Amino acid sequence: MKIGGNFSGFDISAQGLSVQRKKMNLIAENIANADTTRTADGQPYKRKFLTVQENQEQFGNNLIDVGRTMSLNTTNSDHISNPADTPFQVSDSENEMKVNETTDQSAGDVVYMPDSPDADENGYVQTSNVNIITEMVDMIAASRSYEANLTALNSSKQIAKDSMEI
Repeated sequence: MKIGGNFSGFDISAQGLSVQRKKMNLIAENIANADTTRTADGQPYKRKFLTVQENQEQFGNNLIDVGRTMSLNTTNSDHISNPADTPFQVSDSENEMKVNETTDQSAGDVVYMPDSPDADENGYVQTSNVNIITEMVDMIAASRSYEANLTALNSSKQIAKDSMEI
């Protein structure tokens, strides 16, 4: 999600809100399927989680943006190079994070339930690898992160509003 303009604080908070929302949706899916012993492919449900990868050149791009908007005084020309001479390239697509859904391939517990239709010839059932306690802790952390991003977005909004009143 990109809000646009010169309000990068809005964009950062919006990206954080989006990632945490996706994370909470996956956690809810994991909790809902915690007792699923057979999916469409005949295997027990496997836990899903998000991996988020940030752009490694983000800091360098921010320095270039600062150099373009204001002149920096230096005591030595080797301290901060001219923004035009830097090897970094500035583009809007570099501000995006890579968010991937990953499946945990670890095996779940094996439980003796001879009456289950999913039991093997010895009466054992392979269960899901979802741990409800872990999922609830992850849900609380994602919820707190969502709230923190929402607070940051509201602060940015208030700063923008107050600057319009000056």
